[in-house]
Amino acid sequence: MHSPQSLSSSGLGALTSARALALPSRDEMLKRAPSVQQFWDSNRELLEAAWSEWDIEHAAFGKHINESLIAKPLRDAVSQAWQHPEREVEVANLWEEVLPGVYQAQFFDVDKLAQLRSYLDEVAKAGIPLRPPYGIALNRNGGMLDKRSEGYLAAPAFQQFYQLVMDRYMRPISRLLFPEIMGFDTQTFGFSIQYQEGMDTSLRPHTDASAATMNINMNLEGESFTGSEVDFFNSSTSKVTRTVFQPGVAMLHRGSVAHAAQPITSGSRSNMVLWLYGDRMQIPRGVLNTRTSSAATRWTIPTNQKDTLAPF
Repeated sequence: MHSPQSLSSSGLGALTSARALALPSRDEMLKRAPSVQQFWDSNRELLEAAWSEWDIEHAAFGKHINESLIAKPLRDAVSQAWQHPEREVEVANLWEEVLPGVYQAQFFDVDKLAQLRSYLDEVAKAGIPLRPPYGIALNRNGGMLDKRSEGYLAAPAFQQFYQLVMDRYMRPISRLLFPEIMGFDTQTFGFSIQYQEGMDTSLRPHTDASAATMNINMNLEGESFTGSEVDFFNSSTSKVTRTVFQPGVAMLHRGSVAHAAQPITSGSRSNMVLWLYGDRMQIPRGVLNTRTSSAATRWTIPTNQKDTLAPF
């Protein structure tokens, strides 16, 4: 393998150069060895350029990564709310409260989800170093999605879609369902994971360092699995609710809601996990029922500059 220095002077294209990098081992990455941070920092510009080259080569896949992937009922309701915020109730009506503070809705169009998965399958085969999520000790075959994360999926087509999902959908919907997060939603974070039979045991009970979390099932219809249910814990009643959500369905909840994943016993489950939180990683403490905002304010995009802090 070449070093970054020899590659930069060899005249090779960014994509070829990135593919020739000696990637730290997954064990080193998950343990956050000092050399790993140095690897991502020293190669950031090269990796971003490589993803741009790759995106041009894979334009046939990238052209499908757009708003048409969103389920039509949600897409139509959200479009109407952006034009007429007073009609946001039509968006809220699409989200079923399956237990207190936990909502679900069809987020991706099931018939078009295969286009997004095909794109991500090509990403996995790109040969460009992609950082897995820190803090998840087992192999999830995942990657970082947000620009603030080193080793993120910097393909321009995906980044445009990711920002659309966060700005046009997740933030205003979260504000609508959880009014207290207003002002704690200026920053974004995202990653993908895959639970695999024989590789993943479970994800123990935890809360997220977010104001709101959206977990989207990326499995296709017929791509079945057993186990890997998500448990939600009600702190006031000590009740545990076990949930299974279908292809393209999103679960949206406050980050403070404790949850866990059961062991997967067959097949695999692919997920996209998205977070919102405030500047300098600030999140609401408790449910602040006195925090209110108008519909018109909810359907806006913050002007705050993106910071460079990432939860992990």
